[in-house]
Amino acid sequence: MSVAGFKKQFFKASQMMSEKVGGAEGTKLNEDFKELERKADVTSKAVVDVIGKTSEYLQPNPASRAKLSMLNTVSKIRGQVNSPGYPQPEGLLGESMNKYGRDLGEDNNFGGALLDVGETMKRLAEVKDSLDIDVKQNFIDPLQAVAEKDIKDIQHHLKKLEGRRLDYDYKKKRQGKIPDEEIRQALEKFHESKELAESSMHNLLETDVEQVSQLSAFVESLLQYHRQASEILEEVTGRLRERVNEAQSRPKREFKPKPAQSFDYGDPEHSNGGYSPGSVSPPAYAPAAQAQYPPPPVQRPSIKNKPREPCCKALYDFTPENEGELGFQEGEIIMLVSRIDENWFEGRLGKKSGYFPTNYVEVIVPLPH
Repeated sequence: MSVAGFKKQFFKASQMMSEKVGGAEGTKLNEDFKELERKADVTSKAVVDVIGKTSEYLQPNPASRAKLSMLNTVSKIRGQVNSPGYPQPEGLLGESMNKYGRDLGEDNNFGGALLDVGETMKRLAEVKDSLDIDVKQNFIDPLQAVAEKDIKDIQHHLKKLEGRRLDYDYKKKRQGKIPDEEIRQALEKFHESKELAESSMHNLLETDVEQVSQLSAFVESLLQYHRQASEILEEVTGRLRERVNEAQSRPKREFKPKPAQSFDYGDPEHSNGGYSPGSVSPPAYAPAAQAQYPPPPVQRPSIKNKPREPCCKALYDFTPENEGELGFQEGEIIMLVSRIDENWFEGRLGKKSGYFPTNYVEVIVPLPH
C-alpha cells in the first residue's frame, strides 16, 4: 500500500475516534487515552510524511523517484546492481562536459578544464548513487516498515474499538429489554478493544529509540556524502586554479586582422563607384499573412460521455522538462495509471506514458483507493 494510502486510512480512523469516541454522547474515553491517541496520531503523520518528503529530497524528478521506491537495496549491497537504475543530474552534466571537452581537445585550456570537471561530476554521481541507496536502506525502508505494520495495527484497533463502543452504547440503552449478560459481554469486548488500541499506540511511541537511530543513520549518510563530495571537489579545485594561473601568466596575443581583399567593380567607365543593383539578390518573399494567423485549432477529445477508467482532463499545456515526464495540451484526456505522491501523477496519453503535475489537471474519474 502507498504512503498516501496509509496516511488516508490512519487520518480517517483518528478523525472517527476524535469525533465519535471522544464525543459528548455515549461512552467517553478518559483523558489519558485521548493524549495517547494524539501522540500516536502525530507520530504516524510524521512517519508517512517524512517518507515521501525524503524520497522527493533524494530525487525531485518523479520518474527517478518512482524507480527509487522500487530499488532493491539488498542486491545493491551485495554488488549485484551497478546503479539505482536512473541517471543522476551530476552524471548527465559530467557527460556533457566530457563531450565538449573532447571536441575542443586537451591542448585547449578550456577543453582540458571541461574534461577535469566532467570527470569530477561523474564521480559525484557515483557518490550520489551511494547516498540514495544508503538512505533507502537505513532510513526510508525502516520507516516504511513502521507504516506497513504499526500504523496499520493502530488503524485496525481504533476502528474495531469504535464499533464495539457503539454496540455497547446501543445495548446499554435497551437495558431491561435485553438480557444483562449481553450488556456485560458488550462491555467486556469494548474494554478488550480499548486495551488493544492503547497497547498498539503505546508500542508505536515506545519505538522512538529506533526512529531516532534511523534519523541518526540518515544524517550520517548525508555527512559521508558531503565529505566525499568535498574531497572530490577539492581535488578539481586545485587543478582548475593551476589552469587559471597558467592562462593569466600567458602573454596576451593581439588580434591582427588579415588584409581585406579589394572588390572588383568592373569597368570604371561604366561605373559610378557604387554597387550594381543587378548584382544584389532580392530578399526571399515571406507573406505577412503567414505570420499573422495561427494554425487551425487542434481538435481535442470530448468528455461528453464520461469514461469509466481513471482519467483526468488537462487544464493547461504541460511541456516536459525531465526524462520520464508526459507532455500534453490543454483539454486533452489523460488516462491515470498511479499517483506517485501529492504532487505527481503517472498517466498515459495515446502510446506515450509518463509523469505530470497534479495541479495541471482536473480528475474526472479518480484512481481506486
